[in-house]
Amino acid sequence: MTKKIIILGATGSIGESAIDVVLSHPDEFKVVALAARSSKEKCLSYAEKLGAKAYLGEDSAVRAVEENDADVCLTATVGMSGLKPTLAAIDKGMDIALATKEVMVMAGEFVSARAREKGVRILPVDSEHSAMFQCMQGGGKISKLILTASGGPFLDAPADLSGVSVEDALRHPSWKMGPKVTIDSSTMMNKGFEMIEAKWLFDVDFSDIEVVVHPQSIVHSLVTFEDGSTLAQLCPPDMRVPIQYALTWPERLPAERRTLDLARLGSLTFRKSDPVRFPCLRLVSEAVAAGGCACAVLAAADEWAVENFMKGAIGYADIAKTVEECLAKAPKIACDSLDAVWEANDWTWKHLSR
Repeated sequence: MTKKIIILGATGSIGESAIDVVLSHPDEFKVVALAARSSKEKCLSYAEKLGAKAYLGEDSAVRAVEENDADVCLTATVGMSGLKPTLAAIDKGMDIALATKEVMVMAGEFVSARAREKGVRILPVDSEHSAMFQCMQGGGKISKLILTASGGPFLDAPADLSGVSVEDALRHPSWKMGPKVTIDSSTMMNKGFEMIEAKWLFDVDFSDIEVVVHPQSIVHSLVTFEDGSTLAQLCPPDMRVPIQYALTWPERLPAERRTLDLARLGSLTFRKSDPVRFPCLRLVSEAVAAGGCACAVLAAADEWAVENFMKGAIGYADIAKTVEECLAKAPKIACDSLDAVWEANDWTWKHLSR
């Protein structure tokens, strides 16, 4: 049966990779709607090629979900903007192929509970979470989740990163991604978000999730089971692989893509992350420990800081400093409703925009 799909964030890197997957399997998928906040002409062009409806502007993602029925909604928008349409899609009974980390970082408890209530599956699109999800398909009690990180462009740079330019931070060594997630990868905030996301996706304690640096970006993540076995998922860095798996699970479809030549690779290396070079990992742990809506403040502060860094309003080192200052001053808001998440988000933006 052909799966009907909605793609939110259709003109971003994930959206475009998803369109490539769909076009490679025209008998398996039918895109019914595309949504893009900007890039109007590109979105309209894709919609015409796919025979889909195009939705444009600030509220495009919500309208695309509300006005269409589909089997799967791919959420690949930027930041907090993915939360409302994702919840709307869940309420309509659509499975969620999730690429927007902030949805689970800011409101993982609510999103997970709503999905369970509606009998909806949340299928991970991030390469790391897809890797863990694939390793879990054989079953077994999980002992530990291990997220791999490339280390980004500054893994071996001098410790003082205060002079980093936007262009420097956008020069990722392994992945071609949108600007927000690329900046987050350079600070390792992205990896911290992935730890929080893994906690909610797989219902594990945060203390059972760790990060190791793996510069080759070949091992995408690992799962250790209670018997001591550790399984890993490996493939060349290509976001079409986890996107396709999320869209086809529990089946796999063929694809003409580059596969691993292990002998040519020669070796794969791993090392501990540096908490001095990457303070955002510490801030994530502090936000999780603080509880309440601290993770919502964390994500909102990071979104504000990255946006202002890219505008040239603050320096690169100010990203982590901004987040730390916000976490220290944030009001203690119990995360007991979706309104509370929005309250934390609004407080953060107002506090930083004064």
